[in-house]
Amino acid sequence: MNKANFFVPFFILFFFGSRFSKVASAGDQNALAASFVFGDSLVDAGNNNYLQTLSRANSPPNGIDFKPSRGNPTGRFTNGRTIADIVGEKLGQPNYAVPYLAPNAKGEALLNGVNYASGGGGILNSTGSVFVNRLGMDIQVDYYSITRKQFDQLLGEDKARDYIRKRSIFSIVIGSNDFLNNYLVPFVAAQARLTQTPETFVEDMINHLRDQLKRLYAMDARKFVVGNVAPIGCIPYQKSINQLKDKQCVDLANKLALLYNARLKNLLLVELKDSLKDAHFVYANVYDLVMDLIVNYKDYGFRTASEACCGTGGRLAGILPCGPTSSLCTDRSKHVFWDPYHPSEAANLLIADKLLYGDSKFVTPFNLLHLRDLS
Repeated sequence: MNKANFFVPFFILFFFGSRFSKVASAGDQNALAASFVFGDSLVDAGNNNYLQTLSRANSPPNGIDFKPSRGNPTGRFTNGRTIADIVGEKLGQPNYAVPYLAPNAKGEALLNGVNYASGGGGILNSTGSVFVNRLGMDIQVDYYSITRKQFDQLLGEDKARDYIRKRSIFSIVIGSNDFLNNYLVPFVAAQARLTQTPETFVEDMINHLRDQLKRLYAMDARKFVVGNVAPIGCIPYQKSINQLKDKQCVDLANKLALLYNARLKNLLLVELKDSLKDAHFVYANVYDLVMDLIVNYKDYGFRTASEACCGTGGRLAGILPCGPTSSLCTDRSKHVFWDPYHPSEAANLLIADKLLYGDSKFVTPFNLLHLRDLS
């Protein structure tokens, strides 16, 4: 699962650079200029297409509802847009952030921002080794350092610094793989589980993420939104392999997520807020957002929050990832989950809306519209 971040990744493909209509009103001087996206399969826009990896979404019906590609796979682990795509649109970003590894990630295309996210990636370098290749957070930050130098060449040092500090948002959606594809996988992380308690493992994650965020800050990142880990024990894959009923979730996985989430909130809203005074950190409560959809799915118009729309195996189609031979639901808008690990575009739209305009229950200390408009 990849929540990669909240749900594990398996497939990815070719990036279709595409323009979309601005959602921000005409003449909006606060429209987002650039979006820099870091994370896992929840927000991967196609980077894994260019890696020799087992974590790909490059086969149909993935992307079936992604209009810019006319329904062809783009490497996104969902049927349509990711949360990062939707947030960028709503904040007035003129183009999707280009995947860093895509051939067109150069020149003026960079000015809309860059997506470094990679299916299977995690905060820790050891995470996701089962997929062979993936971009962990350390490597993603390394790649941003190259982009940062390119901005100086494109805009000049002074304009580049202001462009990035004042008109750009840095989105980080990562952490689930560190549990699902590391600590909780015996044949991958047996040694870690023998030597580290859940508390020490989470502290290791927090220490690494702290360093990664500070590295971004040193390269002019100032507006951050960081997602916590979703209820990873409730995804169709976890329900299926543990033979749970529809309303049951894997308790240990969710407890690990909550343990990490509490430490992450303190890191962002207390420690880094105090030490990096000119930076703004938004804590995105993805755990409660997704749990709200799972518990109250009927109220949001969904038919199921347990069964994957596209997948193979078991009552919930939750064993194998989405691919050409998978079963496919007839109405994708009625499923919270697109595949055994990742949310559908319909769910992504609801999550993005709460992050953009919601209150402190789901996004704190302020929402993403407010974050964009800060000077």
